[in-house]
Amino acid sequence: MAVRIKAGMEKVPGGMMLVPLLIGAVIHTLAPDAGLFFGSFTGAMFIGLAPILGVFYVCLGATLDVKSTAYIAKKGGTLLGSKILFAAIVGVVLGRFMSEAPIAGGLLSGLSVLAVVAALSDTNGGLYMSLMGQFGRNRDVGAYSVMSLESGPFITMLILGIAGLSAFPWQALVGAILPLALGMLLGNLDPSMRKFLAPTVPALVPFLGLTLGLTIDLTAVWQAGLLGLALGVFVVFAGGLVLLAADKLSGGDGIAGLAAATTAGNAAVVPVIVAQANPAYVPAAQSATVLVAASVVVTAILCPVVTVLWARVVLKQPAGGSREAEAALAADLHPHFDHLPADTGETALEAAHITVIDDTAADRSKDDDRTTTTTSRSTMSTSDPTSRRPRRTVRRDRKKRDADA
Repeated sequence: MAVRIKAGMEKVPGGMMLVPLLIGAVIHTLAPDAGLFFGSFTGAMFIGLAPILGVFYVCLGATLDVKSTAYIAKKGGTLLGSKILFAAIVGVVLGRFMSEAPIAGGLLSGLSVLAVVAALSDTNGGLYMSLMGQFGRNRDVGAYSVMSLESGPFITMLILGIAGLSAFPWQALVGAILPLALGMLLGNLDPSMRKFLAPTVPALVPFLGLTLGLTIDLTAVWQAGLLGLALGVFVVFAGGLVLLAADKLSGGDGIAGLAAATTAGNAAVVPVIVAQANPAYVPAAQSATVLVAASVVVTAILCPVVTVLWARVVLKQPAGGSREAEAALAADLHPHFDHLPADTGETALEAAHITVIDDTAADRSKDDDRTTTTTSRSTMSTSDPTSRRPRRTVRRDRKKRDADA
């Protein structure tokens, strides 16, 4: 009997990251020395976050196509720039009142600049593409290929440096973006490498969550409580307002802006990486991880509600409808299935790397060819004098047999 583990995990917002993260956190809380006890490969899972992330960002970079169309570059660049700019402004303001360490007591206990910047500067790509696939256009979905550049700790490190907090050595900044750049180079030089590496991205997410969870002590999670909820609400409404305005100013209708007002699941690993690059952020790393993880869940629930309500106003249609506002090419009306996990032997429709296009013209052409062939055969049998030759041949053969007999 099959157990639908994956389907159950996917019912939880950000579940492919958060469920393994929770499992890892429970293990670490109940048996913090389990890694040292087992050692070997099991022990490596407790301390192997950095290598897994390095592989993850190489594979993610391979999916980014530098040959984006003008519209995709404009839309994605606008949302990316606005998100980074807003996170930088918030980071600079908070940096005036706070240090690298988190707030020690009170209602805001555990809050840090690191947590806020990490939550603001990375978008939940799966949720964005899902919402834009329902209320946007194919090219709006494609804008995330540009927005993916925000993935990883590089932007967070850059903003923290701009905020006047502890800076990072240039080697750490380059090292943070180098795997992503390497993946982009491989994927754009050789499309086969993109097809090979792209399916690895979703497969690595649960391992990231588990390894990250193995660094979290759940006794500190209660501190997130309402603070984690408030951080998620701030990302959706304050960040969403900025992104909506930027989208409108660039000629959009604001739907894409609101759909991007989320926190990505992999943003939860950023505080730990930042702390590894600069020990000044170690005191904030654990509480920041919990707060960012809470923001992932809150934004995944709240953002679709806000986006749907806005889409109903803008498109003047019931929730759940698809956009009809823009005429598109027939091929663009069909779904495009891309980066499907499959055997990389480049067989079976190029390892299931499928693009469905408008093939009605080809079908009509085939029908016309068949009709023409049938008509030609019919004409040969009725009007072409040579069509009676087989019957003469039969008579000659019969006379020959009679003569031989």
